[in-house]
Amino acid sequence: MPTGLHRGLCRAGRLALVALAGLGAGLVMSVSARAQGNVTQIPPLALSAVDVGQIISQAVLEAQARNRPATIAVTDRVGNVLGVFRMNGAPVGLSITTNRGIAAGNGLESVEQILNPLNGPPTTDLAAIAKAVTGAYLSSSGNAFSTRTASQIIQENFNPLEFRAPGGPLFGVQFSSLPCSDLSLREPQGTPGPKRSPLGLSGDPGGLPLYKSGFVVGAIGVESDGIYSIDRNITDIDTSDDELIAVAGSFGFEAPTNIRANRITVGGKTLRFVDRDRSDRNNPLFSNPAAAPGFGAIDGVAGNRVGVRNYFSTAGVIAPAPVLRDGTIYGQPASGYAPDATGVVSQFGPAFVLRDPANVNNNRFPPIAGSEGAGTALTANEVATLLQNALKTAFAGRAQIRQPLNSFIQVTVSVVDSNGIVLGVARTPDAPIFGTDVSLQKARTAMFFSRANAGALIRAYNSPVASLLGQPVGNNALGVFLSSYVTLFQNFVSASALTDGVAYSTRGIGNLDRPFYPDGVDGTPNGPFSILYNKWSPFNVGLQLDLVIDNIAQHLIFLNTGNAALETAQQCSFLPVTAPVGTLRQLANGMQPFAGGFPLYRNGTLVGGIGVSGDGIDQDDSIAFLGAHLAGLALGSGVQNAPIGIRDDQLSPLGARLRYVSCPFQPRAGGSDQNICRGK
Repeated sequence: MPTGLHRGLCRAGRLALVALAGLGAGLVMSVSARAQGNVTQIPPLALSAVDVGQIISQAVLEAQARNRPATIAVTDRVGNVLGVFRMNGAPVGLSITTNRGIAAGNGLESVEQILNPLNGPPTTDLAAIAKAVTGAYLSSSGNAFSTRTASQIIQENFNPLEFRAPGGPLFGVQFSSLPCSDLSLREPQGTPGPKRSPLGLSGDPGGLPLYKSGFVVGAIGVESDGIYSIDRNITDIDTSDDELIAVAGSFGFEAPTNIRANRITVGGKTLRFVDRDRSDRNNPLFSNPAAAPGFGAIDGVAGNRVGVRNYFSTAGVIAPAPVLRDGTIYGQPASGYAPDATGVVSQFGPAFVLRDPANVNNNRFPPIAGSEGAGTALTANEVATLLQNALKTAFAGRAQIRQPLNSFIQVTVSVVDSNGIVLGVARTPDAPIFGTDVSLQKARTAMFFSRANAGALIRAYNSPVASLLGQPVGNNALGVFLSSYVTLFQNFVSASALTDGVAYSTRGIGNLDRPFYPDGVDGTPNGPFSILYNKWSPFNVGLQLDLVIDNIAQHLIFLNTGNAALETAQQCSFLPVTAPVGTLRQLANGMQPFAGGFPLYRNGTLVGGIGVSGDGIDQDDSIAFLGAHLAGLALGSGVQNAPIGIRDDQLSPLGARLRYVSCPFQPRAGGSDQNICRGK
């Protein structure tokens, strides 16, 4: 059952009854009946600067007691950095490693080698910020996930090291909310989110969400050992200094026990939140957080506030460091997320939209027409109908990673045209923030790899960062020749692959992006978009990273040197520009290879993509796929999912058929439908 505040805010009857047309079964569903315990109205709660100081002071007290000086960061729910504090003696340089024993110089682990000739490795403040962003972004008022949770769900097996288990359900999510994302905003653009993360999302324990009255308001991230890694073995109980310092910092702002990851299952497996906390029989903390002094007593004594360019600075100036900040109130325009005031996407339930950073009273991504031209392009009305029907499917569905059980699904939905231009974004009120960027990644990924010239675009990769480091045209900063992925893909799938217009879903792309093919069959060859397992890690995944590593390196060079000319552009990947207007590159916020993205067609012609991310990957699949199907039926204009005959599940590389869509079994509370995607 929900907490008292949840009951007061979210009691059945809070919403007016909304009839939802049954998904092929004529069922009428009441959103009011479905909303028990599920957040549909967001109270005006936020972290204050005083709260931020208290959180940091509590963390510092524990770090002192453990003799482990740390860097501590606090963010609000949408990623604004509210404070960064580095204790005296805390490490500054950051080493990135998976502890897998693979050779140094692979993937993101090699960033420090790339940067050493260019003014040093990444710094620990970036790790602390990334951890805090992750704790905030993966959590909601129905689920509390930590960076330890993230580590569990991004590795090659789920659970990690479990033999013959498929990859984690959010395999690849670590490369989202990237510093180059064109959707994620930057500190100089004001308070609206979602903000970017300097290292993407983190799987290094030490990042925890923060709550007030049961509602997520931000997160804390801690880095004390200078080693940015993952938890390779979840069968043991770790005593992590970073995590326990974060536990102390979160005192008074803890996640409600009933929504923590360890109360949520995926595929019958329980998730992890922290390995040890104050609820243990033997309290593992070395300090009493309640005895922490005021922030003024430690600022300049135990350490100092640290300015971080374009994350925690004053007009770009990092010294002297800024004062601690108030967080924004999620659900109000200044946060970048607010209710749909126009009603355009709120046809079937309460919807939120993103707000424009230049004018917080505007919808940042209202439904617009595609760029391909009249007669082919999606119209603004078609985009609105796609968003409406995807949200309709979410409101009728049962969430996977949310408490209480039978809560409706909370997601973000994005629609793009065939050039990757954003045509519309909408979401349910309490969807986790990470899904904003990820839903757009999925829409673009499905669209991009379904283009008949996808292979040619990858072969045309050309990075100025690589040339700065002496790499030849077509290589990235790691020395990887991007064109080789096209050759590998064609050898693996078919000679015409990536030129023949096959429709690839992100689930199908994900099958080909794993270190084992088929996914979960250990010891088999890697998929063509992955790399050999002896070099693979969550920091070195193959094409997904190789498309953006130059942008990440460029950003880190900027952070180290302060040279604004070296800052990465607000769009990812050095793929060619294809849009007829502007300078938008393909995959402008990166590639994402897990389920929930599909290409869109008009009478067999590719016109865009739809992506969904939030409360479970099968749920993401069903909302995107069925949303497009229902919209097509409502429109009658030829807009629909890919024709069955060109979908990737017609392909069987190495004798193993790809998957196009996988919808959950009996996905709706109160409904008896089982195979709701069959035949569509």
